[in-house]
Amino acid sequence: MIEVENLTKYYGDYHALKGVTFSVKKGDILGFLGPNGAGKTTTMRILTCFFPPTSGKASVAGFDVFEEPLEVRKRIGYLPENVPLYKDMTVEDYLIFAAGIKGVEGKKIKGAVAKVMDECVLTDVSYKFIAELSKGYRQRVGLAQALVNEPEVLILDEPTIGLDPKQIIEIRKLIKNLAGRRTVILSTHILPEVSMTCQKVVIINDGRVVAVDTPQNLTSRVQGASRFIIRIEGPSHEVIKTLEAIQGVSKVIRRDSHAANGIGEYTIESLKERDIRRDIAPVIVNKGWALIELRPQEMSLEDIFVKLVTKE
Repeated sequence: MIEVENLTKYYGDYHALKGVTFSVKKGDILGFLGPNGAGKTTTMRILTCFFPPTSGKASVAGFDVFEEPLEVRKRIGYLPENVPLYKDMTVEDYLIFAAGIKGVEGKKIKGAVAKVMDECVLTDVSYKFIAELSKGYRQRVGLAQALVNEPEVLILDEPTIGLDPKQIIEIRKLIKNLAGRRTVILSTHILPEVSMTCQKVVIINDGRVVAVDTPQNLTSRVQGASRFIIRIEGPSHEVIKTLEAIQGVSKVIRRDSHAANGIGEYTIESLKERDIRRDIAPVIVNKGWALIELRPQEMSLEDIFVKLVTKE
């Protein structure tokens, strides 16, 4: 559905994109991540035909963004970070206007607007001026204008920025409901949002792609060791010494400075190729201690992001 190959962009002497390559399958939601200045917005502006790349190729639904920009625009809905809304228009009038300039047939406009207002939960505020709406509802209107022409591809740049937690959940739910029906590129700084909504992640840094994979596979690739959280009722110093003596354990870290009711919490790191969980329980039992909890600890997407884009 979306193919990006060796995309390069210069702004004068500034090299903004340096051979960016990735693809998105039809119906997938792709998380597009990177620090400020990494090249995310430049890539999205190329895909939405705002300007051409210096070199490389990009296509949407089989149409080249440079050779066939009008065909690409027909198939894309775009929600920029700062939503371009006319605040002196009502919600319904604005969406009718947006549908018209996006090429929706005149006799189909009212039906398309009614459908998208229902999808984005805007029907009850259709008569209100956009200036009267909360930021959350304005984001809904922005998403509705991106959807009103039923595009195959949706490109969203920071769709939940500045929203309160309730509004973020609502917009996130709307986006997740698009999976399978739309191909979505979601750029965001809220990393848990990506974990909850995206099947695939592209991480870009300094104009280069540093990782392309599912969130689960990224965790497996980047995390160098298996980690477990364990809670044991027993004397702390002896517990640490005993755990460190288990074959395959590389590190034991005390997580809490003051154990409650004699229960201490520890992080254990072990070699990835060795599962030490079967060895832990009998050792604890033989010592006469109580094993309260044992669970794996995976790196969060935030940990992975920082590790990939931070130069140590």
